[in-house]
Order: sequence, then C-alpha cells, then structure tokens
Amino acid sequence: MKKFRKVLDGLTTSSPGGTMGSPSCGSAAGTPTAAPTPKDIDVQETLVSENFQLCKTVRHGFTYQPTALAFDPVQKILAIGSRSGGVRILGRPGVDCYCQHESGAAVLQLQFLINEGALVTACADDTLHLWNLRQRRPAVLHSLKFNRERITFCHLPFQSKWLYVGTERGNTHIVNIESFILSGYVIMWNKAIELSTKTHPGPVVHLSDSPKDEGKLLIGFEGGTIVQWDLRAKKADFRIYYDEAIHSVSWHHEGKQFMCSHSDGSLTLWNPRNTTKPFQVTFPHGKIQKDGRKESCKPILKVEYKTSRNSEPFVIFSGGLSYDKAGRRPALTIMHGKAITVLEMDYPIVEFMVLCDTPYINEIQEPYAVVVLLEKDLIVVDLTQSNFPVFENPYPMDIHESPVTCTAYFADCPPDIIPILYSIGAKHKKTGYSQKEWPIAGGTWTLGSHTYPEIIITGHADGSIKFWDASAFTLQMLYKLKTSKVFEKPKLGEGRGADLGEEDPFAVQMVSWCPHSRIFCVVGISAHIILYRFSKYDANTQTVSLEVRLQCEPEDIITPSENENNPCFSEPGSHSPQPHHQNPVSPGSRTPDGAKDSTPFLKVKDKMVRVPPGYQSDLVIQLLWVDGEPPQQITSLDINSAYGLLAFGNCNGLAVVDYIQKTVILCISTVDLYGATDPYQRLTRSPRRNRQSTSEHCMRGLSNFYSDSKKRIRTSYQSLTELTDNQQSIDMERSKSPTSVCVCSVGSPVSVHYPTSLHNDPRILPEPVASLRASHCSPVFYLLDNVKGPGRKLSLPTDLKTDLDHVNGHCTSPTSQPCSAGKPRIPMGPEGPRLTRRGPGRPPFRKAQSAACMEISLPVSHTEESRENSFSRSRSSSVSSIDRDTKEAITTLQFGESYGRKSDALPTPCLWVGTSLGVVILIPLSIPMDHEERLEDPVTVGPSGAVQMLKGSVLRFAFLDCNGALIQSPYEIWRDQNAPEDPDRPRRRKLVHFSPSSSQDAFGEGHLTVVCSERQAKVFLMPSQSCLFVHNITESSFVLRADVVSLCNSVCLACFCANGHVMTLSLPSLRPLMDVNYLPLTDMRIARTFCFTNEGQALYLSSPTEIQRITYSQEMCDNLQEMLGELFTPIETPEAQNRGFLKGFFGGNAHTFDREELFGEAAAGKASRSLAQHIPGQGGVEGMKVAASGVVGDLARARVALDERGQRLGELEERTTLMMTSAETFSKHAHELMLKCKDKKWYQF
Repeated sequence: MKKFRKVLDGLTTSSPGGTMGSPSCGSAAGTPTAAPTPKDIDVQETLVSENFQLCKTVRHGFTYQPTALAFDPVQKILAIGSRSGGVRILGRPGVDCYCQHESGAAVLQLQFLINEGALVTACADDTLHLWNLRQRRPAVLHSLKFNRERITFCHLPFQSKWLYVGTERGNTHIVNIESFILSGYVIMWNKAIELSTKTHPGPVVHLSDSPKDEGKLLIGFEGGTIVQWDLRAKKADFRIYYDEAIHSVSWHHEGKQFMCSHSDGSLTLWNPRNTTKPFQVTFPHGKIQKDGRKESCKPILKVEYKTSRNSEPFVIFSGGLSYDKAGRRPALTIMHGKAITVLEMDYPIVEFMVLCDTPYINEIQEPYAVVVLLEKDLIVVDLTQSNFPVFENPYPMDIHESPVTCTAYFADCPPDIIPILYSIGAKHKKTGYSQKEWPIAGGTWTLGSHTYPEIIITGHADGSIKFWDASAFTLQMLYKLKTSKVFEKPKLGEGRGADLGEEDPFAVQMVSWCPHSRIFCVVGISAHIILYRFSKYDANTQTVSLEVRLQCEPEDIITPSENENNPCFSEPGSHSPQPHHQNPVSPGSRTPDGAKDSTPFLKVKDKMVRVPPGYQSDLVIQLLWVDGEPPQQITSLDINSAYGLLAFGNCNGLAVVDYIQKTVILCISTVDLYGATDPYQRLTRSPRRNRQSTSEHCMRGLSNFYSDSKKRIRTSYQSLTELTDNQQSIDMERSKSPTSVCVCSVGSPVSVHYPTSLHNDPRILPEPVASLRASHCSPVFYLLDNVKGPGRKLSLPTDLKTDLDHVNGHCTSPTSQPCSAGKPRIPMGPEGPRLTRRGPGRPPFRKAQSAACMEISLPVSHTEESRENSFSRSRSSSVSSIDRDTKEAITTLQFGESYGRKSDALPTPCLWVGTSLGVVILIPLSIPMDHEERLEDPVTVGPSGAVQMLKGSVLRFAFLDCNGALIQSPYEIWRDQNAPEDPDRPRRRKLVHFSPSSSQDAFGEGHLTVVCSERQAKVFLMPSQSCLFVHNITESSFVLRADVVSLCNSVCLACFCANGHVMTLSLPSLRPLMDVNYLPLTDMRIARTFCFTNEGQALYLSSPTEIQRITYSQEMCDNLQEMLGELFTPIETPEAQNRGFLKGFFGGNAHTFDREELFGEAAAGKASRSLAQHIPGQGGVEGMKVAASGVVGDLARARVALDERGQRLGELEERTTLMMTSAETFSKHAHELMLKCKDKKWYQF
C-alpha cells in the first residue's frame, strides 16, 4: 500500500490520454488516478520546488544595435549602450555584465563617474539613470525624468558631483549626482547668445570644461554657435558664429585652442583669445578639383584632439570622406603629424573613443589606443605602433559573423574534447594582431567552484559551424567548420537559389552531436545531411554521396472520358522497376515536360581532396527533386554511433541510413509506418454513383498489374472475417504484415530510392467530421502502385468490400512472387509515367509504398478518450478528423534500447518515431553485433511495433530505468580512423551500452519511456506499454522545446512554451515543480534557438547578435554572485602632475572653484518641480541581494582605505620622528655654538 501511495502522489490533474492497447491514464479532469500497472514502480523522487529558480546568468556576443560608448580610464572598463535600452559593461576576459533599462528606451549617452563605481545613462525617453557598479549585478540608484525638454548631451567633469545636461531647446541644466536633483542654476539659450541674434542656435551638441579654468564651460550648439560661459559671472566670455553645423568639439590639453568638426567635412582650429575666425581650416579628404573648387565631403561626426609628450599630437576623426567615390566603406582617419592613415571598416561607425593614460584633461594625454564601436563589431586599434594594428578581441563579438540559424548546448561534456578542439582551431586563427595586452582590463574574475566542461554549437546561414567553450560563464571559440566546402559552388542560375530564390543554400537547419564518439551531423536547408568524423590527422578523402527519393505529392486527375480504356496500373511489360542509381541521372536532368526530376539541390565534390585535421566529411545524404517538385526540408534527425545508423524525416516520410555500409535501409512514407495499427480513421467522402463501374475499372487494373498472381489475389472472404476487433488480433496482424515497414538491405554503396506512392483527389474534399463513432467499422485498405500523392485511409462503400476483400492477403509474405512477369522483385516502386486512376464520382483509393503488398487494418472503436486525441494539427480547430491535414511530418526521432513488442523479454535496438499528429511509433531494428558482421551483413528493420497517441506534435523521447535514472543512448568510443595502424592492436569498434537496469537479475523488469508533445507529457512502462502518468502541460498555448535533463543527481522534464512560460516536471510522476512566466515569444528566432541542457541551464538567441544564458537551478542562482566577475576594484586615483613648485605645494590648479557654493540650493535655489521628476531606484529581492553585495564592496573599499590611511600615518610618524631628531641635533649644535661664541668679542669673529 505504501508503494501504491507513492505512485498516486505523483499523478497530476489531467484529462485522460488515449493509447492503443493501454488502459485509461486517468479519470475526469481534476481527479488524479493511476492506471493499473503490471508491476509496482517504486521511484524515490528527490527534486522539489525548492530546487528551482529562474534567472538570467550572462549574455554573450555583440551588443545589438549599439548607440553609445564610454570608458573609465582608471578602472579600465568599457560600457556600450544599445537602442533597446541595454547596457553592456566589459572588463578583462570573464568580466562581462549586461544591464537593461526597464523602459526599453534607447541609450543616448553614457558617462562614467571615473573611479567611483557608478555610471550615468541618458535615454531617449529623456530620463537620466544612475547605476551602481560596486556590485556584480548593477542596479539603478536614482532616475531623473525630464518632462518639458529633451536631453541631447551630457558632460560630467572628472572628480565632480555636478552633471551638465544639454537639451534640444538649447538650455543647459545642472544635476547633483549624489541626490539626483536639479540645481536652480540654468544656462538659458537666450542668455548664452547675443540679443541681436534672430535665429535659434539649435540643440546643445557639446559641453566641456576649459582645461585652464574649470569655471568656464564651453557650449556647442548644432547651428554653428559656440559659447564659453563663465559660471561664476553668469555671462558669456566669447561667442563664435560659424556657417557650418557643428558635430563635436575637442580641447587641446593646455586650453589654448580647441578643434571643431563640421557637416561639410572640415576641421576648424580656434584660439579662445581671438574668436573672430578660425586660425586653421582643413578638409582632410577634400581634394582640389580642376576648376579650383574642393570636393564636397561627408560630415565629420566626431573628432578627438590628443597630445603626446614625445611626438606630434593625434587628430582622430570619423567621416569626412568625399561623396564622389561610390561604395567606399566607412573609415576612421588618424592624423599624426603629416601622416594621414585611413582605416576602412566593415560596418558603419557608431562611436569611437581614444584611450589615454591620464583622466585629467589639463595634462598631456598620451593616447595609446582607440576603441571603435561599429554597427556589428567592436575594434580596438593600437596607437603606439606606426602601422596601427588592432588588438585581438577576447570577447565573442563574431557570433553573428553569419546569421545564427540554430543552436545546441551541451553541459558536462567529456573533459578531453575542449582541449583537442582548441588545439585544432588555434591553427586556423588570424594573425597580424598587436602584441600588446588587451587594454580593457578592468574588474576581477575568478574561476568558480561550480564549473564543468560546457560546449555551445551554433549553425549559421553561410553553412559554417562554430564550437564554443562555454565553461564558467565565459564564451571562447574553439573550432570553426565550413560545410560549404563539401559542395561545388552553385553556378549562377542553378541550385536552390535559382529554383526557390534562396540566398543561403548551405544554411544550417539542425545539428546532432555525440561528444563521446565525436560523430557530428549537420542538416542543411537544401534538404541535405552531412556526417562528419573527427580526426587529429589530415587525410586525402572523397566524400560518399547518397541520394534519397522521399516525396509525397498529389496526383493529376483525369475524367473517365479522357481515359476510358486505360488501366489503373501499367502493363507488366511497359516498365521494369530498376534501382535508381544503376543508371544515375546527371544533375540538372529534367522530365520530358521540362520539370526537374531526380536531382539534388547541390552537387557534391566528386574528386579526392586534402582535408585538414578536425571534422572531416564522411557521408552526404541529399533528397531529390521529383517531377519538378523540390524536396521538403528535413524536420527531425537522430544518429547513434553504436548502431552506426542515422535516421531523418520530413513531412513526407522517414528514412534510415547505415552510414557504416553507406546504404539506405529504410525509406517510407509516414502513413505506411502505421501498418495495421493506424489509430486514425482517415475518412474521405465521395458520391456513391458509378460504384460498380469504379470497382470493375480498378479490378481490371489490378488484374493487369498482377497478371502472374491472379490465383493468389482471388482469396476467400474468410481472410477478413478471421480478424477480430481486439488488440491482440491487431498486434498479430501487424507482426505478420510485411508492409507495416518496408524492409530492405542494399549491399552496394550507391543511393537507393523508395518512391512513396500516395494518392488522393484534391477536388473531392471531405466535410468536417466532428467525431468518430464506433459504428464506423468499415475496413480500411491499401491499394498499392507507383503513383505519388498525399494519401488517406478510406472507408469503403459497402458493395466494394467483397471485391476488395478478395484482393486482401495476396501478398502476406516477405518472400512473395515477383510483381511482373520475368522481372526481379525490388522493394521500391518503378519509375514509370504517371497514369490516370479514376474520374470524378468514383471512390478515392489510397496508394501506398510497395507495389507488391496490400493489407487490411480494422478500425478500433473510438471512445471519448480516443476522440479527444484524434484532433487536427491546427491548434484553432476542434475537428477530430485528420482529413484536413495533407501531410503528417516526422517531428522527432530517438534511437535506444527498448522493447519492440509486449512479448519481448529483453530490450533490443529500436527507433522511436514521433509525428506531428501526436502519434508515437516504435520500430525494432536487427543489427549485427560482431565487428566483421556489422561491416558486411545488412541491418534489417522489423514491422512497426507499439503505437501511442498524445495531444500535439511529439517533441521529445527519453528513457528511465525502474529506479528513475536516465538511460543514456549507447555510443561508440571514439577512434581515429586516420591514425597509423598498429599491427598488434587492430582497430575494432568499442561500444558502450546502457541497460535499462543496473542489476542483471532485474534486467527483465523493463524501463520507463517519457514522451512529451506540444500539449501533453506521458510516461509509459515498457514492454507492457501501459501509461503510468499523464500531464496536460498547456491548453491555451503549446510547447516549443522540451528536454529531459539531469539536475541535482536526478532528472526532470523542462519545457518552454510559446506563451513564455518555462516549466519543469518531475519524473516519472510528472508533478509540476516550476512554472515561471519568463519570456513571451516575440520572435521566431527564440523558438528556433531555445534549448535546455543538464545542470539547470538553458540558452536562446536574444537578438541576432547575442546569446542569452539562463538557469533554472536554485543552487546555481545562489552561487551566481560568486561566478560572475567583479566590475569595480578599489584603485587609488592617480595624482595630478606637478605644474611648478608653488602650484604643486598649494594643490594644483589656481583656477579651482567651489561648485557646491555655486550650484547648491543655498546659492542657486531650487529648480522647478515641473521640469524634472526624481524617481528612486527599484527595490525587491534582487535589489536586496545587490545592496548586500554593494555593502561587501563598500567594506572592501573601506578596508583598503584604512590600510592606506594606516600606512600613511606610519610614514607620517616616521617623518615626525626624523624631524624631532633633526631638531634636537640642530638645538644641540646651536647650543654648542652659542657657548663657544659667548665670551668672544665682536672683533674676534
């Protein structure tokens, strides 16, 4: 009773799920009940809700749509703002932090509080935010929302707590950084310009202090006006009116001159003492034309004027190129003395910033690098070398080098895989980088205690594959693979691009990787699969190509008058079935009417090529065009290195390939997989007139096609009556039927094609069927020939049953006689011309795979439970019939050790197949286990076994033993096929198998199978096929991604739904453990790239250039602060340079002034409340954690300050002691001198 209660405790409230041959999984919704099971399942589940918490961890990649840039020269950290309101803060490798404004407004400007651990952001919603960086997770401390004016420019002087804010109206406001309150001191635009000026100067585009006097503020207006405002006197020192618009201003460090950049591509140099005109005007890229005029140039958007102690000053600017050169790339120009260097960029320049040694603007700057922020890249140029090389970027900024099309995430990989991938990938790295260290080296980062090998794989639109080391919240590229090298370059007007307008014919659609065997599979958008093997040696290889004909298309319909005398099937001698590649069709071949046929999208290189170490292509599988119709994209893939098999499927059917023998062992349409166990009645209604003529017409065709088998065709009607409605009879019929699965073994390494022969009349559409009742007991039949078209199982008219019943059973043995006289039997349809089959008003016939077999399957009585599961693929329809679905896609595949039938005593290799209609099919496999036999003997496929049903498309399979532990798929231990052979140790395949139970005595106990679909999850007990647990995951949405993952030494089912919910369910009881509304599906990119992995981690592509990693593990959330980098480190601010004895002695600048006295409330008063609104920072649990970490940072900083203070006090004490000793010595000598000279007369001196 105790064990039974444990089973009941795990049940969830759900509606019953129907499975063939299994009892009901529950009662009415809301009443959890357990299905009767053949044995007690005692699984001790350890996961509880407290083990789960969802939070973001780290974001990798380049900031999408960047807008702003800032750098702290003391802390040496870099900040990048984006159009979506994100802020990325970068330091040394490992220090990478992402912050997001809640408003989502674009970041206009960033300003560091240099060496203070704070950052000010100005956003497009006219709000200023103050971020606290003295914690691993930065948080907003204050916000200030401007109500009546729009922010255009901000400036924060070094070591000042007053922020200057310029607005679109031309006014300049002043904000106290500590309290984030506006000062009453305002510089109005009409006071800044002369009263006689009739036009508005425009928005403020520049604000800066004069290096000579901090009390002088230089204001630049867009219209060309420049004003130096005396903050003390509250008046303008000088005004400059220039004809061209101003974009930026930069001071010389001495404050004796400043440089402006203008919209006409010119640079002007001004002297503050003489502002009537610039004393220098240059057009760096404007050449003088023949007529004496200068070329028109683009605006110079920004200029920086930096001095150097040992060389000429640097003038660095962006833009300014001439208009006449079309197609010229964006450039950054470096003017150093008389030398002008133009650095062309791959993308437009968003912002750049020169990095200098000192934070003081009145000292020699000594620039050493320039950071260039491009639209899709970040570049740092070394200014200390004459050729200006770039630094090698340690951050993964090139994820989007080609658009990411798919992702895969592997946690807890074999420890040896990362070093070997890195060693091979390092050989192909670019050279020519600067030899100096990366200059953005701020923050601290240590390797956390919770680390393990992690690898992320990204597939790209250009066909490239990138392997990334994702261990310890970092990302570093290990190895890059280009799949396009396998194919010849498509010529103009050929290939997929010519037929479908596809720009990226090599785009990666799906990947499958076995880290243990290092077998890697890539699915491309051009309906191709490439299988790679890993080798540490280079080799001369020629890739083997297999071409598979997997097509299902509608048949042309011709009226009876047009084809009165034509039979349904071809004559025995009209066409002989032949394997496709005995007479291979050259690429580009076409049918007589000009349509492409038997042609792949891409052409594989057929010559021997030299391949470098790494992943080397071993096999290419391509789907072919059929009668002018392109192959459908591949929707599912699975590979098993222990079996040496690869399975893939699409909306037409399933194919299994033996990649060891390079043969196709199975190619079959989806409907033909069911055999006699099809859970659906596929009804098609048609008029009942001319039924007898139709029968005669089709029977005449059958007799012509099977001319040598008439005696076998005329079987007794007893073949139908011997079958009963019970499940055992259906299972027996399924096991006997050779047409449930088309079995073949091909010995030659050439492509073998199995044309799917399906048929349906598109003009006779079925009416919607609301339910399928038990009275629908007409037998469902297959009529088999070589015609292709989307098929249906049909309910037959009454007067046709008898005639067709005589046809049933004519080919019940795999060793049946040849289909046509004098021709060998080949398990595929002949490639003959398409013939007419029937006219309107005649019952539609369902065409199937083999031309030599037919079978009958009886419908099962549909209860309320089965009607619930017989639903349309459309999520908005409640129609229980599937007649509206033209095709049933293979959505997931999984190889594994399982029980093909209820009677099996031991597990055998099987292939689990899931379809878009929620059907699960189990296919047994017979694989030779001996090494030599595996290389020569064929792999055979048995008839399809169990059929189960779920709601929605099947997404995932997983296997658990009876103790609830995850059963891994068997795999082959990696061996290098190109390594030198050792005669003493011949190379043989070493396989690792995982039995369903670790105990040999309990080997026959079976195992649990977890099946998850778009709406439902079920757990089955094998081999009894009993449904133990069922849970309806969602009713209003659907699951996009589901994975069975390991966490805390246990397993759970993780799901991501289209409505943004991330859920976890316990296994095997399917209890809900976590349900968080995390991320609504706003882009198909998220659905395409979201994936779970072990240890409670997941990732998705948050933007076209960024990968967001999240965790749903409470343990990882608790240790997150330890694993992230520290942005702020206590560093003593460098002292200002001495500028003479007296200035150094009395504190430096003689023109210092007290801003507090000038801008404070006592002197300036309060600002208008309607002008701006103060918003305090957000609180909450995360804020408390942040505050706690901030306190730790403050304590650390205070401790360092105390240590420094103690050291200085110690030095002061030593100096005081020395001074006292010196004073005593001086006093002693003075006393001695006094005594010596006391008695002497004045003339004796």
